[in-house]
Amino acid sequence: MDKKCVVEIEILKHGLGLSVPEYATPGSSGVDLRAALEGTIAIEVGARVVVPTGLKMKIPEGFEGQIRSRSGMVINYGLVVLNAPGTLDSDHLGEIKIILANLGSSTFELTRGFRCAQLVICPVTKAEFKVVNEVLDPTSQRQTNGFGSTGSH
Repeated sequence: MDKKCVVEIEILKHGLGLSVPEYATPGSSGVDLRAALEGTIAIEVGARVVVPTGLKMKIPEGFEGQIRSRSGMVINYGLVVLNAPGTLDSDHLGEIKIILANLGSSTFELTRGFRCAQLVICPVTKAEFKVVNEVLDPTSQRQTNGFGSTGSH
């Protein structure tokens, strides 16, 4: 069964003429977000930029939007969504903007309409936080070990 929620979209003036987000295939979990630029932005190697999408969205309560890198963009150009997944809370009503970083080997020319990220709408579970005297399980082998504690391969 399809799980759907209605996401209201407002197209801003600088987003007019760009495609409205849509699922490319029946199995797609994300929709592409496009750069709503007036011209071109040169993203130097190692640089990061904030890219407008020309969209505002009202994500229903109980859901969030996750902004993620597109795999083809990463492998072909080295462009990543820097804070991936970027979180769009249900009470965020401003324009959706994407933080892109160029981890590639050359300057990238970002143009209007370029599909620069994907958006996945996900259900949210709220945690109830409970203060306790000790959270560590004395039988756990991991204890306080963290990064790489289970091996590197």
